[in-house]
Amino acid sequence: MSDWIREKLHADYGQSLRISEMLYDSETEHQRLKVFQNGTFGRVLTLDDVVQTTEGDNFVYHEMLTHVPILAHGAARHVCIIGGGDGGMAREVLRHQSVENVTMVEIDGGVVEFSKQYLPTLSQGAFDDPRLNLVIADGADFIRTTEGGFDVIIVDSTDPIGPGEVLFSDTFYGHAKRALTPGGIIVTQNGVPFMQGDELTNTMRAFQALFADASCYLATVPTYAGGPMAFGWGTDGDARQTPLATLKDRFTASGLTPDYYTPEVHQAAFALPGYVLKLMP
Repeated sequence: MSDWIREKLHADYGQSLRISEMLYDSETEHQRLKVFQNGTFGRVLTLDDVVQTTEGDNFVYHEMLTHVPILAHGAARHVCIIGGGDGGMAREVLRHQSVENVTMVEIDGGVVEFSKQYLPTLSQGAFDDPRLNLVIADGADFIRTTEGGFDVIIVDSTDPIGPGEVLFSDTFYGHAKRALTPGGIIVTQNGVPFMQGDELTNTMRAFQALFADASCYLATVPTYAGGPMAFGWGTDGDARQTPLATLKDRFTASGLTPDYYTPEVHQAAFALPGYVLKLMP
């Protein structure tokens, strides 16, 4: 098994990926980063041996965390990304020509630099877009002190261990709400609810106390093992009820050509199975 990597995120369950070639292996101030080649998924990025993203299937995650809130909002001009050091989230947000500026806050500058070198297909030039303002800082500190004015906040965090833990706290979500414009939307990465149900329950409890509309939606990302992934949704507006016809019109006007997102998938993603509904407080 020396040419395999096995995730240990869960105590009694985990996926394994074959390492065809190790391309990068280094420990930063915050975490251990690896990039390796895999026959099915291409280049794979892991932090502390937990898969973060791959060349092969990252489009599912990045498209659903960006296009759902932006197209539901309908007039998003100012977007904040917390995390997202590989550049994939910025790539998808910046596909929306209606977005005027993107503030991306990444705690680990090392992730950005090696992603530019080892995972350039994820960012696809996003770091060179003049609309992107890259801030190397702790996301929780930034959101507490920012003047805000964001139409959409996307929390592209790691799991709630290590430096990502604070991004799942009630205090962080409260500060994030203050940083939203009226009718603004926050979306969050909330893990695989079959395996990480507490993450979703805790976020939904905080969102229900903060927002008029608190829910989640789902998408299946092959390398996030254990079932579909949940994305938290919080807003004081009614964007979740945007009619399908309106989503189709906005989608056509955007000129997007995604590999996963469609307006129909957008609406269907909010239809939750029973076991997920039971996790909602």
